[in-house]
Amino acid sequence: MKKLSPTSLQYYDHAVTDLMMAKYGFERLEALKRFVKSQTHALLEDPDCGLFSFGCHGIFDIWECEVITGDPRNSIYIRGD
Repeated sequence: MKKLSPTSLQYYDHAVTDLMMAKYGFERLEALKRFVKSQTHALLEDPDCGLFSFGCHGIFDIWECEVITGDPRNSIYIRGD
């Protein structure tokens, strides 16, 4: 499996954890742990999934959908409704 470049992953990790910190009040390390362990992050790592095309706010929304429903694929970004 190909992986998104480390530089790109670092950018998204930082941007999405900033959004998590702002909305939920997490400390940076807690936000990063939650994001990196998520299915959303695993999908983001695979450039063939194309998650990076949704931008940071879209990826954050997909992560929130995963937290709420248990599956990031329930997000309207991925379902395409």
